Amino acid sequence: MQIPLQITFHGVDHSDAVETRIREKVAKLEHLFDRITSCRVVIEQHHRNTSNLHHKGEPFHIRLALTVPGDELVVKRDPKDSHVNEDIYVALREAFAGMERQLKEYVDRSRGNVKARAQA
Repeated sequence: MQIPLQITFHGVDHSDAVETRIREKVAKLEHLFDRITSCRVVIEQHHRNTSNLHHKGEPFHIRLALTVPGDELVVKRDPKDSHVNEDIYVALREAFAGMERQLKEYVDRSRGNVKARAQA
C-alpha cells in the first residue's frame, strides 16, 4: 500500500483481523484511484451503560476520511438504532461501500465524465 493509513479504535479493543480487513478494503479503493494521498479510519463503540460488562448489542460507528487531490471524501456511519451495525464487519462493509461510491463519483467528475443535469 502506497498511501498513509491511520486506523484508530475508540471504546473497542484493537483487533489484528479487523485491521487486516480494513487494509484489504483500502487497497481496493487504491486500485480504483491510485492518487489517494491519505486515509483515516475510526472505529468507535459508544456505551450507554457505564459498566464494562455490558458491551454487547451496541452499534459500531465508523468514520472514513479519504484525502484525494483537491478534496476530502468522508463517510460516517452513526446508526441510531442499537441493532444496526452490531457486527463490526458488516459496519465496515457498509462504510467502505459508501466510500467506494463517493470515490467513483469523484473520479468521474475529475475526468469530466459527469452527465449534465436536466434543466427544470
